[in-house]
Amino acid sequence: MPSTTAITDSLRRFLPARWRQAPPCVAVLRLSGAIGAVSPIRPGLSIATLAAGLERAFSMPRASAVALIINSPGGSAAQSHLIYRRIRALSVEKKLPVFAFVEDVAASGGYMIACAADEIIADPASLVGSIGVVSAGFGFDKLIERIGIERRVHTQGEAKAMLDPFRPEDPADVKRLKVIQADIQALFTSLVTERRPQLSSGQNLFTGAVWSGRQALDLGLVDALGDLRTTLRARFGEKVELKLIAEAKGSFLARLLRRGGPGVAAYMPDALIAAIEERAAWARFGL
Repeated sequence: MPSTTAITDSLRRFLPARWRQAPPCVAVLRLSGAIGAVSPIRPGLSIATLAAGLERAFSMPRASAVALIINSPGGSAAQSHLIYRRIRALSVEKKLPVFAFVEDVAASGGYMIACAADEIIADPASLVGSIGVVSAGFGFDKLIERIGIERRVHTQGEAKAMLDPFRPEDPADVKRLKVIQADIQALFTSLVTERRPQLSSGQNLFTGAVWSGRQALDLGLVDALGDLRTTLRARFGEKVELKLIAEAKGSFLARLLRRGGPGVAAYMPDALIAAIEERAAWARFGL
């Protein structure tokens, strides 16, 4: 059975000439927020939440390209890499170029995802980079000692309780964490170097620092300065159609929270902590 696209192309021959030439189309997908499972009721960007949208974008009829609007302070290294790999795989499979447009920030994992694009375009005031790995947490051992609580942990395997926040920090745990971080940083560095061969060699770009869009252009971290509409009209013509792919609706718990349904109060502490952590991720970039 012929595909819908084939049937449409056949019927187009019988239309008036001015109707046959459909304008080029670019699928647009917005990737906004922290990356990873922020909480059960605040799902962040992940391969699970983005897979369907990416498939729709790369399967859009008449699409000449896919544009990603990125606004993310980063997050999970694994989820960032999974999203990156899916975008690259779909781009090769569908033979469609990918453009990444940075809004406020594409940092850390957000920049890793941007590197899946064939071209990265930023606003002059965007923040770009933060190519590094960070692990953060809290130590509560002094607090529970002060209020008379004894922490009891029994494990099989000396590293099973690594970095337990209710026990004093163990230098061996920190050393082990540093080894893991170094391995992830090596992957990140290799990925950026491969995808951005025009990077400036006059400055170490892998320190976790961020730069403005204008600075990032000089350093080779982005290809141009601009915005989505102006750039794509210049590339594909004034009549290009920009078709926004609807974002995922989120988990059932997230929708329940927004509606204020029964049992929502039980999830409020988790939502509050998640909101604080996400706010802290944005605040690192003054946003």
